[in-house]
Amino acid sequence: MAITAQEADHGTDDRSLGELTERCAELKGDLVAFAQSSRFDQWLTPPLLEAAGPERRLDETDAIRITDHFILRYRLPDGATVVDRFVAGRRDLSKADREMLLGWRDPVEGIFEIRRKDGDAVVLLNLVDDLEYRTYSNVGRAAFRGVSKGGFLLACLVPLVPTDGAWLVSGAMSYYPKSSSSEIASAAVQLAAGQPELVFRNPEKIEQGWRQMREDRAAFVEFFGSDELLLPPAEAEERLNAYYRHRQESAIAEHPDRTRGRRLPGLDFPAFELPRDLADSDTIGVIYDDVDGMNFYADYGMLRDLFADPARMGRRQHQDLLRTYLREESIAPLPIRRLA
Repeated sequence: MAITAQEADHGTDDRSLGELTERCAELKGDLVAFAQSSRFDQWLTPPLLEAAGPERRLDETDAIRITDHFILRYRLPDGATVVDRFVAGRRDLSKADREMLLGWRDPVEGIFEIRRKDGDAVVLLNLVDDLEYRTYSNVGRAAFRGVSKGGFLLACLVPLVPTDGAWLVSGAMSYYPKSSSSEIASAAVQLAAGQPELVFRNPEKIEQGWRQMREDRAAFVEFFGSDELLLPPAEAEERLNAYYRHRQESAIAEHPDRTRGRRLPGLDFPAFELPRDLADSDTIGVIYDDVDGMNFYADYGMLRDLFADPARMGRRQHQDLLRTYLREESIAPLPIRRLA
């Protein structure tokens, strides 16, 4: 069940809300012009050219979406956003305008189901974070004239400060009818998998993720007898696939009603395959930590031997391996912490 992103402040009258959206439109126009000025060419032009492809043809919707993402999300070399630069350079802005603009640096990107229309707003359910957003447009209700309950919007929303619980469409908005639900569901899953930070705007999803990881880790420890494995790559693949088959069989046995009449992948279908850089290692370490989750480590056996016998540090291959574990940003401190 969805929960609301924030409780809407219905004490704000239509006139003040209308004035606020009009001011947003003015500021957004100035902000876009600022972002498209020559001072930002070196950062904005490359993604636009890439999207245009060799034929140099770019759909207007894509151009708007890329520009909007650049304005709100892109980090310039000094760590600032275009919004930061705009606010810093506009001494004429009121405190309220500054607060509103700076709030736009935390947009909500997602695929939304249209729950209902409510005056000038539409209430949207984000299929990625499962939160509801009461949403307005700076052009008024006309922006939502062609959308229907049960349909879907691909959009970016920014908070309509200071109105609690109100959001504003930013940039391009694409509508899909209810009949597109299968394709939309697939797209939402892909978006959540590719950008998991979008899911975790919802505190319930964070807790759900931790709960599922705790349950899976407990099952892993019960199956293997430990939360840490050291195996040759081929055996690691075989045993992990045996574990995933066991998990699937257990899920089917516990909830037969959920799988009745559905086509499921065969239990012998391999669920896990090591990437090449791990498959070429002499040994693989698998650690399912209660905080860091499940992680895989190349040549973990050699690293473990080094900590068991520090005299091996005189060997070049052990030195190189330790340097890799210490310097590689993609390797967390977990394996060193475990062995130290």
